Amino acid sequence: MSAETAPHMAVAVDLVILTLREGRFSVLLIRRRSDPYGQAWALPGGFVRAEEDLVDAAQRVLADEASLGEDRVYLEQVRTFGEPGRDPRGRIVSVVFMALGADLPDPVQGEDVDDARWWAVDDLDSIDLAFDHARILEVAIDRARSKLEYTTLATTFLPEEFTISQLRRVYEAVWGTRLDAGNFHRKATRSACFLEELDGRAAETGGRPARLFRAGPGEGLNPPLLRGT
Repeated sequence: MSAETAPHMAVAVDLVILTLREGRFSVLLIRRRSDPYGQAWALPGGFVRAEEDLVDAAQRVLADEASLGEDRVYLEQVRTFGEPGRDPRGRIVSVVFMALGADLPDPVQGEDVDDARWWAVDDLDSIDLAFDHARILEVAIDRARSKLEYTTLATTFLPEEFTISQLRRVYEAVWGTRLDAGNFHRKATRSACFLEELDGRAAETGGRPARLFRAGPGEGLNPPLLRGT
């Protein structure tokens, strides 16, 4: 077999950072300062440096463009996007990470962006995102919605102590649907290792005190909480 010259290719990371803002499922977008797609809204991202692994690069982008430390979010690799022509600057492969966190703060504008803000996912229909970021966002949001069915990641959007009503509102915001309160309560509390009730603790709600819970030790839901039911 003859020797082949390695093709020139760059690797980038893009982040889909998701949280709940005022009860709405929201994503962080930045407005690009320079071409290509100058002044267009995009996902936070950047090229992977020679000395970095992928997770290190993702955590650097979290700090530089989203003003978030790794301790504030759950970080998971979603998928790699490498279609030819996806970036006019050349052959660039993007490794996409999803970051989930509870009530994440307003971002501090980075040096390479003109603006950075949270957008409710439901308000993005009229926004033309740069590159193939609309497709990336679609894939990551579908991943997040599916993960809530089979894993305990819904608690990532909540403070350390929470009520079942707060947990239900996470599912409603992420799934974009209303859930029956009693049915949800039964399913959530019977799923093994999902929740731990805090004995003798209750939240003042203006009416009947609501029991407080925290995340249990489990990672998967058994039985799952399915959107269709």
